[in-house]
Amino acid sequence: MQIGPYEIHHIDAGRYKLDGGAMFGVVPKTLWQKSNPADEKNRIEMALNTLLLVGDGRIILIDCGVGTKFSEKFQEIYAIDHSDRSLLRSLSEKNIQPEDVTDVIITHLHFDHAGGSTCTDENGEIRLQFPGAMHYIQKKQLDWSSKKF
Repeated sequence: MQIGPYEIHHIDAGRYKLDGGAMFGVVPKTLWQKSNPADEKNRIEMALNTLLLVGDGRIILIDCGVGTKFSEKFQEIYAIDHSDRSLLRSLSEKNIQPEDVTDVIITHLHFDHAGGSTCTDENGEIRLQFPGAMHYIQKKQLDWSSKKF
């Protein structure tokens, strides 16, 4: 799809699972399970979709999926699955490497949108996944993230 100077691409960043009841709220399970079957833990599969905008000398990523830096336990809880698709694999298929990305826009700071903006290096330290990119987040989200609960 083309919008102005930008080519818009869908990027498949993998799959994960969330509790079906939490996702559908008051909708009875008998209705939602027809199209979204739950596993033995009542979790339903969720797609990790991001957008890539290319044009005007920019390579812009909107959201980054969950990423790969989480503990084994965390990955098990959310059934994070990068076996077929991942953010970096999908970008690579478009001949884009992490250092090529010029801008990262995070819509909000939930782990499934912002988690892939960082990764761990060979020493286990957290670092930016897209080190050359300018990163954008709404001030309200940034303020919320630094609150003491």
